[in-house]
Amino acid sequence: MATLEDKLLGEKLEYYCSSSEGEDNGDDGDGDCDDEQGARGSKGSASSGLTINTDPNAAPPGGFRQQGSTNTGPKGVVQDWQRFKQLEAERREETERQRVALAKKLSMTTATSAEDEERKRQEELDAEFAELMSEDFLQQYQKQRMAEMLRQTGHHQQFGKVLQLSTHEEFLSCVEEENKHTTIIIHIYERSQSACATLNSCLDTLASDYPSIKFAKICSSVAGMSRDFRTKGLPALLVYKAQALIGNFVRLTDDLSDDFFASDVESFLIEHGIIVDRALYN
Repeated sequence: MATLEDKLLGEKLEYYCSSSEGEDNGDDGDGDCDDEQGARGSKGSASSGLTINTDPNAAPPGGFRQQGSTNTGPKGVVQDWQRFKQLEAERREETERQRVALAKKLSMTTATSAEDEERKRQEELDAEFAELMSEDFLQQYQKQRMAEMLRQTGHHQQFGKVLQLSTHEEFLSCVEEENKHTTIIIHIYERSQSACATLNSCLDTLASDYPSIKFAKICSSVAGMSRDFRTKGLPALLVYKAQALIGNFVRLTDDLSDDFFASDVESFLIEHGIIVDRALYN
């Protein structure tokens, strides 16, 4: 029959260890009791579907585990301050690196823009220089400069024909009384020689083409030339400037042959620097 203790304990009676039993069995009894309670706990846990976690660091059933308190003493404050200053220094260094990188990028961009502008400007200058150095421009420039030089040297005076010198005095006056910047070309001829007649005809053409140059002719006998010179030295050209003889060409047929034209005489005079090609200033 169940006692009052049995009623109070109910179905757990079989797991109850009385003091009388413990006293009788000594230490062995305590071990049995512990074994029974462990078995009972295991059985209860298995039957209820729960797992017992024996890890002391594991979170409680509620999902949270209380953290250990931080050190708020003097050492902790110093450490926190040192960490704060370290982070602040790192942030300054990072900011400085970003600033330097940005400055380099902007500098490179500015330099690139300046180089592009300089390159474009150089290309424009090269194009302008190439245009200036074109053959047409150079010829036009030479013409303008030559015309300006001729005006400055008194070549504004116009002749346009071959002057006939009939006396020795006219010959001297033709040379000595002329402007010092004027080129004077005098043909010494002999009427009996065909080459002299051809050269007179060529000089008529050149006098019209070069009106700033003074062309004249004089017979060899009037100029006082010897018979030997009249035979071997004609046709001859004497060139004067500022009363000085700057050209003396005798027996021109050796250079021009017996059959020549005005263009041949013109090329001859240009080649020897007596006249300037009219194409440069006309």
